[in-house]
Amino acid sequence: MRAWLAASAAVLLLSVTAMTAARAADEPLKVCLDEDLPPLSAHHRGQPDSGFDVALAQAIADRLGRPLKIQWFESKLDEDSSPALEANALLSDGRCALVGSYAFTRDSLVAPGVKTAKLPDFEGITPPDRKRRIPIGVLAPSQPYIYSPLTVVLGPKARDRRITDVGDLAGLRIAIESGTLGDAILMTFDKGRLIDDITHLVPGRDDLLGAADRGDFDASLLDLRRFDAYRAAHPETKLVGSGYYYPIGVNRGYVGLASDPTLLAEVNKALSDLQGAGTIAEFAGTAGLTYLAPREPIILGDVWLKILQK
Repeated sequence: MRAWLAASAAVLLLSVTAMTAARAADEPLKVCLDEDLPPLSAHHRGQPDSGFDVALAQAIADRLGRPLKIQWFESKLDEDSSPALEANALLSDGRCALVGSYAFTRDSLVAPGVKTAKLPDFEGITPPDRKRRIPIGVLAPSQPYIYSPLTVVLGPKARDRRITDVGDLAGLRIAIESGTLGDAILMTFDKGRLIDDITHLVPGRDDLLGAADRGDFDASLLDLRRFDAYRAAHPETKLVGSGYYYPIGVNRGYVGLASDPTLLAEVNKALSDLQGAGTIAEFAGTAGLTYLAPREPIILGDVWLKILQK
């Protein structure tokens, strides 16, 4: 009788384990992506979802044997927003298990100094959601999958200028958006040597790349992803990339909650396989995104101190 009971218990345990595994396989892999960050990710009414991160998330889900569900969200660039707290709120509220193309900086991965955070706008948000504050956890990164640098973009009148350093911009009509990382770099370069060449524009109001394309300015320093997006939207552009990348850049990857290390380990295995097969670079090329492999340091430290020291 004891042997029969033991055997029955073993069979029951195996059945429960199999059912749990089956449910886990059926459970969607929920990934949060920015709805307006082309060519990384884009989600607009009446248009198919597109972008590098859409293809990558699907490949990760396929390797994990799970269906993919994307939770689209909107990240607002203002003084009151915090990408780290917004991502944490989305994850902690169960809106997703991963946030894609998260910038790996020390500040963005530090343990939060607050216990709750508000959700960003996301697809399906309700008025009560906008009022809620979410108890948040601790973020943990996956391995990075792409490197995002700043690059110098040249206008039609300066397209032949050779750029090997920020100092090579001297004498050009430089446009930069106020309060950006590029602004800090150019304004502090060599004790302010470029200040007289710089015109400041207002982020979100002035069309920086459009003005440069018209020939109003000769050069700017901005995120390479943004230039990729402009070229895709304006194939006739007269702007050219200088091929110069500012030596301080940031790796991007997934971020999840530290309380779910198993998922991050599975994602890292999938990323390693895709990276080794060259698939991640292929996804970037298809999306019109310039692909640069991740590099050290994996997590960027105090970027402002690095700028001031250069």
